[in-house]
Amino acid sequence: MASPSRDWRIELVEAYPDLFRPVGDPPVAQGWPDVGDGWRDLLERACARIRAAVQADGGSFKATQIKEKYATLRFYREGALSPEADAQVDEIIDLAEARSACTCEVCGEEGRLHQSGYWMMTRCALHAEGHAVVIEPSFENVHVKERIVGEKRVVRCRRYVRETDSFVEVDPGSLGIEEE
Repeated sequence: MASPSRDWRIELVEAYPDLFRPVGDPPVAQGWPDVGDGWRDLLERACARIRAAVQADGGSFKATQIKEKYATLRFYREGALSPEADAQVDEIIDLAEARSACTCEVCGEEGRLHQSGYWMMTRCALHAEGHAVVIEPSFENVHVKERIVGEKRVVRCRRYVRETDSFVEVDPGSLGIEEE
């Protein structure tokens, strides 16, 4: 008789004790991944990249919360890193969050945004519930970040490319987004 497989979340926390705060038996941790199995690979990839950045920097890092919100990954953290390492970790988390927006949370296959009642989810065709949300093609997989610099609103738009797990810059003006 085959034994039940071990939860990948336990394995992730045990593999990266420097990124999590394991507590108790069975282990639970601050930052425990509260997401579906389909996002396992993107979290494993993110943790490996984060560990490398933190070790190269010599700073500190702890995941405080990892969850799904509005159909995509949210990865919250604390710690003390140099500005360069902090920016690198932000980029790693941005990539993981962007990948989650086009990855089925159930199985890990390519997915898209679906809505069932008030609930939003990223699902493949096999695991879809409700109906696919129509997204204007020019905005598909585009991530918009807005910040205020002095008194000026600065907007950065990047399109996530799943095949290369990378971002490509997009001119905000081409999407009808104006900076002040």
